[in-house]
Amino acid sequence: MTALDDLFVRTRAEGRAALIGYLPAGYPSVDGAIAAAQAMVEGGVDAVEIGLPYSDPLLDGPTIQEAVDAALSRGVTTDDVMRTIAEVAATGAPTLVMSYWNPIERYGVQRFAEALRAAGGVGAITADITPDEAGAWVAASSDQSLNRVFLVAPSSTDARIALTTEHATGFVYVAAVMGVTGARDQVGPSARALVERTRALTTKPLCVGLGVSTGAQAAEVAGYADGVIVGSAFVRRLLDADSAASGVAAVRELAAELSDGVRSVRREPVG
Repeated sequence: MTALDDLFVRTRAEGRAALIGYLPAGYPSVDGAIAAAQAMVEGGVDAVEIGLPYSDPLLDGPTIQEAVDAALSRGVTTDDVMRTIAEVAATGAPTLVMSYWNPIERYGVQRFAEALRAAGGVGAITADITPDEAGAWVAASSDQSLNRVFLVAPSSTDARIALTTEHATGFVYVAAVMGVTGARDQVGPSARALVERTRALTTKPLCVGLGVSTGAQAAEVAGYADGVIVGSAFVRRLLDADSAASGVAAVRELAAELSDGVRSVRREPVG
């Protein structure tokens, strides 16, 4: 049991969904990203995803790409990502890394797992690798007692969903829409259907991401998912800020709005 597992035991017992916030390491600076992620926790986020900046982010929309490109141009490294994770994990919020596979493989799979565990991280979301291709990560994450989060999408077959949920730990990332990340006017209608399909095949927590940006949308998703993931909306607050301090304040404000939305929806407690 990791802190992430404990979180979902607690939120299910409380009859509510968890709120998970994402920010990339290194934007607007390494220390600035740390302060913003800590502000998310202060505002009410239950768990944090720290993005590892990568030059070919196939699933990231323009908002996240803009921040990631800026971080890379300033020379952010995987070691900076690990320091960010350590500082955020010190808040007590379960902290994961979200990464594409190439940076993990380049760093060294076992070395990456050991560094993540040493930093206090609870696991990794691997955006572009499927369980049947992730043997090295399954072995390394198991060795270090790390959660491994895989994705299901509206295009996933039942067989693919079954395979993914079998190997995922911590939670299953349910991509609400086909396409890249980004805040949207409404959560894709396929999200609820995909959660229902996936829930028929597993009892593991199901968290919906891609598109949530407001408290009302968070409340909508909290009505049927175990967790609500928000990324681009937080990044946009940093990009639009006229200073690092105002960006941190804006992130904290959005976290509070989203937290209120998630916590406004009560469900039958489980456990």
